[in-house]
Amino acid sequence: MDVNSSKEILDSVIKGTRVHFYKPIQIAEILYKARINSELDLNNIEEYRTKSKKWRDNICGRFIGRNSSSSAEFQDAIFKEGKMTPEVLVALSLENNIKNAIVENYIYNKFFVKHGQMSTALSMCNVEEYKKFNLLEFLNSFESKAGLKRSLDKIYEIVVYSLFSAILEALELTVKLNVNPERLDILDYFKDFSENILMLTKENITSFSNAKINRVGVTNACDRGLDMWSNFGVAIQIKHLTLTEELAEDIISTVTGDRVVIVCKEAEKELIVSLLGQIGWKARIQSIITEDNLITWFDLAINGLYDELIGKKIISYMKNEIEAEFPSTDLQEKNDFYAERGYTDNILDVLWKN
Repeated sequence: MDVNSSKEILDSVIKGTRVHFYKPIQIAEILYKARINSELDLNNIEEYRTKSKKWRDNICGRFIGRNSSSSAEFQDAIFKEGKMTPEVLVALSLENNIKNAIVENYIYNKFFVKHGQMSTALSMCNVEEYKKFNLLEFLNSFESKAGLKRSLDKIYEIVVYSLFSAILEALELTVKLNVNPERLDILDYFKDFSENILMLTKENITSFSNAKINRVGVTNACDRGLDMWSNFGVAIQIKHLTLTEELAEDIISTVTGDRVVIVCKEAEKELIVSLLGQIGWKARIQSIITEDNLITWFDLAINGLYDELIGKKIISYMKNEIEAEFPSTDLQEKNDFYAERGYTDNILDVLWKN
């Protein structure tokens, strides 16, 4: 395989990755190990298939403070036909070795550029200047940058979580848990369960808790399943990509609750309603919230009567969630790493500057 074809495959991997850059970093580390160890046979995938995950994790731990939580099968998919097969890696390694680590340099340059874009987006979440925040402008900053677009689903999730959480907190909403007095015998029979799980006893058969929204965590690569759940019965699914009948059924079938809220773009709403009706799941949908709703609610929160109470809190939530979801990289740490590896910005030739 020639270098141009192998670069096209590498670029497709980079384009499809999220900001954490797990797969491209794994490729870079395979090429690095092959460059410093001439005995590493890239034609034999078993020499690096498993080891390369540890090589990748060392770098990811250093720069973003986390490692991939995807299944082994999903992680190994990088080596399947059409992606980083031994043939492709051999071609990239030859180029990398001849041109003084140019492919490694190229991959890490893309990584730090993407994290620089994320830092710029994060700077929009300035709590002290919360009235200047524009949700549509913020979302468009991810839509318009190829390096950030793959992380847009997580950004939507953070926006919804922050908005809903801030409003719930301002409402001082509580959830009541109460046992039927006629079932006190069962409560006492399962005393340990009642006390440890329900926090209820025969003497205290009612409890109150603050209403909360909780994020499930990292979604899988197919953007399916539950994104958030509440302690008052509502499950929330964020959907900003084009929905198909198969995906609609997948979304609902993975949520066991019967009060599902879907957040989507205005253009998708009619299609979603139609698809859910066709597959018989419409009754399980409590409501469909659009991006237009979010923009309106954000404006009310940031520029309305309760901006001091709610507006600042929303931006604070967003800032904290983005920092946790997308850890930033330290410039000095990057410079130290480049010095260790011998990477320089001016090493990239015409082929590897794009």
